[in-house]
Amino acid sequence: MIVPVRRIAAICLTLLLASVWLPSCSEGDTAGTVTVFGPWTGPEQDSFLAMVRPFEVRTGIRVRYEGARDLDAVVTSRLQNGTPPDLVALSTPGELLDLSARGALLSLDSVLEPQMAKQYGSEWLRLGQDKGKQKAIFVKVALKGLVWYSPTSFQAAGYQPPADWTSLADLTHRIQAAGGRPWCLGLESSSTSGWPGTDWVEDILLHQAGPEFYRRWSQGQLEWTSQKVKQAWETWGKIINDSVAGGPLGVLLTNFGNVGNGMFTDPPRCTLDHEASFITDFYKRYKRDGHPLVAGKDFDFFQLQPDNPGTSTQEVAGDLLGMFRDTPAARRLVRYIATPEAQQIWVRRGGAISPNHEVPLDAYPDTVSRKVAQIAVDATDVEFDASDLMPAAMQTAFYQAVLAYIADPGRLESLLENLEKVRKLTY
Repeated sequence: MIVPVRRIAAICLTLLLASVWLPSCSEGDTAGTVTVFGPWTGPEQDSFLAMVRPFEVRTGIRVRYEGARDLDAVVTSRLQNGTPPDLVALSTPGELLDLSARGALLSLDSVLEPQMAKQYGSEWLRLGQDKGKQKAIFVKVALKGLVWYSPTSFQAAGYQPPADWTSLADLTHRIQAAGGRPWCLGLESSSTSGWPGTDWVEDILLHQAGPEFYRRWSQGQLEWTSQKVKQAWETWGKIINDSVAGGPLGVLLTNFGNVGNGMFTDPPRCTLDHEASFITDFYKRYKRDGHPLVAGKDFDFFQLQPDNPGTSTQEVAGDLLGMFRDTPAARRLVRYIATPEAQQIWVRRGGAISPNHEVPLDAYPDTVSRKVAQIAVDATDVEFDASDLMPAAMQTAFYQAVLAYIADPGRLESLLENLEKVRKLTY
């Protein structure tokens, strides 16, 4: 018997609304599809797709992902054309606040399950809010302010990981006295070159001035020419002065992801690398004697205690998931991605830390990632990367000032004065 085309369409629609998947019916029908735009490409895209695959199998809902490094331009164009994706992954709360102010992001308050607040904790939820509304939820996070080293090289030289900034300065002098270059530093990162240097300034300012000052500065409420901000820049300058492998030109031309490989050569070209936890993905691509590096054995990290006693603030970065179009399928995907089940899929693959407290530590692939995860879970105050919270013009000026400071540290006062002018115009 030949079934009329209209009847086939009606059957397909009924099945899709019931969340039952048949390939011949769901093909091309958006009722059973969620579109997601995000900044992830390469291995990160593979990990995201692996994360959502069980969701697709279980629900029959297709997840169509489009990755783009210049995500802001793509999203802006689609919003203007009236064709936004259902969901978007954002790299910063700054992007979240901008899209929320434009009325593009929808509230997730009625989407997330009540247990999410307990699983994530108030600090991680706060960073995804705007005016008291939950506008996004973290998919994965990274811990900043970490100093990486080679345990093998440290042991051979008789070095110990320092506990504070004074001890770090002493270690820097010891390495120099032995004829080595203490710091690996590369600021090249395509159109965002300079950001690894902003991490340095932010980390030092957070430690020296405390979280309240850091927060107000990142929000544009404090002057760049203030003594505390200037002191943070000067502290960074003293740490890296004549102690960076490759000199100023090498710093400006070397990519941040490759510079740490100098720790693993024989003899080492540099000894210490100040990077966020995601740098481990880059280390694992390096092969020594034909073998990939092993976390904990070939590379490890230490953290420096803040200058202000009693503070336990962590600087973080991360990717958040927000909603442009409220559909039943999109709601189900948001709920799923926030679960411990989904989060630990990416965690097991490496390169990501989950802010969900119920993701077990044994889900992490090595001792180093487990240490990072424990710090993130235990943090009672998390402050997001300051430059990522700044408006685009302010952020770009910050990046450029870092590059100029490396080229000529004597220009610091004029650089800070220019940043202050940008602040007054931008906020």
